[in-house]
Amino acid sequence: MRIEVAGITHVGMKRNHNEDNYLLLPDEALVCVADGMGGHSSGEIASKMAIEELSEFFKLTSRDEEATWPFRMDKNRSYDENRLATGIKLANVRIFERANSENKYKGMGTTIATVHFATNIAYVAHVGDSRVYAFRNGVLKQLTEDHSLLNDYLKAKKLTADEVEAFPHKNVIVRALGMKDTVQIDIVKLEPLEGDVFLLCSDGLSGMVADSLIQKVLLQTPELQASCKQLIDLANSAGGNDNVTCVLARYHAS
Repeated sequence: MRIEVAGITHVGMKRNHNEDNYLLLPDEALVCVADGMGGHSSGEIASKMAIEELSEFFKLTSRDEEATWPFRMDKNRSYDENRLATGIKLANVRIFERANSENKYKGMGTTIATVHFATNIAYVAHVGDSRVYAFRNGVLKQLTEDHSLLNDYLKAKKLTADEVEAFPHKNVIVRALGMKDTVQIDIVKLEPLEGDVFLLCSDGLSGMVADSLIQKVLLQTPELQASCKQLIDLANSAGGNDNVTCVLARYHAS
């Protein structure tokens, strides 16, 4: 198994600092995007903490399989799924503790969207509204479900396109790392095929560029770094209302 990766983050056209962070860790078959929230640049701190904690946990458990985990394993999950969930839970606790340590960090948190490639399985885990897509045989499919107020409304009742466009709280998320001392993590399992491309992004991309246009870019531009740049440019050309981050990971069976 080999994972080909690329990633870009950009402040966008309207913000003065970037609260997004991303992780490319091909040696551990792990990629991640985090979109921070909170005043006084604390969103940037939260997203950076999420990336660093997850990275360090994977590196530690890779070097030492006997390392003590901070949480018990869930018997209903495989080792690799438990490993991913535990890394995210650890990041959540660290951010929650920091958020409650000083007043300037109060209310800070971050989304997280991550993919871990294990033997014949890709584990897709997320909290918040950062997304993961799979691009297979020219077709883009969203794998995650936004943990947002807008999505809750969409599930509760059908909204017209105009009502969605006029929805006043599009950026309100209902689940994030750092909100509580525990966190609910959604995990999806997928059997990857040779050449599958996984797209991870903050809502600065998914909120500005239609899925059909993202699919077109991935279809026409197979080189991952070039695709990332095109997608970032499209988000900024559409207004760049938010920080925008794009990570691409291509799966090779051997």
